[in-house]
This record gives sequence, structure tokens and C-alpha cells, in this order.
Amino acid sequence: MKGLCSIFVFLMIFGSVRGDLQVGFYASSCPKAEKIVQDYVYKHIPNAPSLAAALIRMHFHDCFVRGCDASILLNVTSSSGNQTEKTAPPNLSVRGFGFIDGLKSLLEAECPGIVSCADIIALAARDSIVVTGGPSWKVPTGRRDGLISVASEALAEIPAPFDNITTLIENFANKSLDVKDLVLLSGAHTIGIAQCAAFSNRLYNFTGVGDRDPTLDSEYADNLRSRKCTTPSDTTTIVEMDPGSRNTFDLSYYTLLLKRRGLFESDSALTRNSNTLALINQLLQGSVQNFFNEFALSMEKMGRVEVKTGCSGEIRRNCAVVNS
Repeated sequence: MKGLCSIFVFLMIFGSVRGDLQVGFYASSCPKAEKIVQDYVYKHIPNAPSLAAALIRMHFHDCFVRGCDASILLNVTSSSGNQTEKTAPPNLSVRGFGFIDGLKSLLEAECPGIVSCADIIALAARDSIVVTGGPSWKVPTGRRDGLISVASEALAEIPAPFDNITTLIENFANKSLDVKDLVLLSGAHTIGIAQCAAFSNRLYNFTGVGDRDPTLDSEYADNLRSRKCTTPSDTTTIVEMDPGSRNTFDLSYYTLLLKRRGLFESDSALTRNSNTLALINQLLQGSVQNFFNEFALSMEKMGRVEVKTGCSGEIRRNCAVVNS
């Protein structure tokens, strides 16, 4: 492996390959790679459209911890049995691991040891949004998989549903993402779902005295309490983040925010900052296509966060464990 890495560096120096991401990275080494991902997504996601939101969430959560390196997929990284990102509270409800494993099996059969798990996540997230009617974006590839996954880092770095606007802006800035990226990437909630536990405090005990969050529309809150999250301890019921438009990638999420019907505190927070509110209004005054274009740019930008390329990391044979 070290010999191969040395050859890679040699080729980089003489311009034959690049150490950063590039569109069509696998054109020579695994020409069918992106088509295999696309075909698998197009076959399975229409039968399970909620997986589109799950996969884009997985991509987001992965990139926010050690960059887009598939560290979220790891089960155990050493003999010490470290608790990995999968076990952190923000990731306990993440789905789609089996889907990624299915893709990895196909790609290993086609091109053993070539396509990284990190690239599989990035490609599957994009293709799953496209097949559900959402925007497409460029996915330059060439990411390598990380060797480290730590639960405490996921807890500390993944934005939480109860974060205020200051914390959200700081978290995004730490990943070289700006306020516009925050607003646009939050737009993925237009096809999102959430468990009651992620926001039930807004319905039952917002300040610790059995009260409701006054920034949440009262009619919406009453409906959630009576029809969805009927007890404060509900940890299983799923709620649409964009009721009535859950399977359509559109602007209605932002419309709901202005009606004080954002499900998370972090959604609501976007309307209480002059800069983020202005961006929301600009999106609503424009077209859906404009939103698609802007969202695509932010997704491509996020997909480049702290990536490992060249000789960093590895190409895992099994996405759940580092190579032995």
C-alpha cells in the first residue's frame, strides 16, 4: 500500500493525477462506478422515498465530523472498542447504513478497493434527491475514508435541533460554511422527518415549568400534541417536517418558517436573525429553480469539507470497519 501511495504522489507531482477532488475521478479506475450508484438509487428510492432525506442527513452528519470521510459508518475503529459516531445521540436516528452497504458490495464486485465509502455517501445523497424530484449538483469524487470515529466529536460538532442562531452560525463557520449555506442546507428539511423526541420539549416543557414554546404557532402545536406527539415521552412517532409537501423538494419549508411552523428550535431560529430572515425572503421571492441552483452550490461546497485525498485515509473494503 505504501508503494502504491508513493506512485500516487509521483504521479501527482508530474500532473498525471490530482490530489484534490475532481468530477469523473473514477473515469479510468472504475468507469461504471457512478452509474452503479445511480441505478441502485433509482431502483430502490422510489419504493422508499423517505430514504432520500435519510441519506442527505447522513452526508451532512458525516461531513460535520472530521470532514466527508465516511467516519459515520464505522462500528469499531480499534481493539479498545471506542464508541464511534454511530453511537452518539445525534446519529442514533440516522438511517441508510444498509443502503450504503448494498452499494459498497456492488462496487467492490465491479472494482475492488477503488471506490471510497465517502464518495458512495456523497453520490447516493445527490442521486436520491434527484430521483425524488429535487435538484442535482456536481459531486467531484476522490474522497478517501477516515480511520477514526469518535462519538464525543459527533455530539460536539453536529448542529443540534435545539441550537440557537449564534451556535448554528458558529458551527457552520467552523466548517467554512457561511450564513447563506446555513439557510440553504436547512432547506433539505423540506423532505425531512423527525422523531417527537427531537422537539417535544417545545410542546410540553419548554422552560422546565410545563409550558409551550411561545415562538411555535399555537394551532400547529395543538395539532402536534393531539395527533402526533401525544405524550412528552414519545420516542418513536415520526413527524413530517414539511406537512403536506414531505415528498416534494420545494420552497414550502421556508413558507412554514414564516408562519412559525418550523419543527425544530433551530428551524425557528432562522427567522429571528436579520441576515437569515432576509435570505429566506429572497428565496421565497424567487423561483423554485433558483432555490435548486443555490442549494446545489451549497451541497457541493459542503461535500468538500475537510476531505481526505491522495494518501490520507484509505479505501475501506467494508464501510463499517477500517481495513486490517
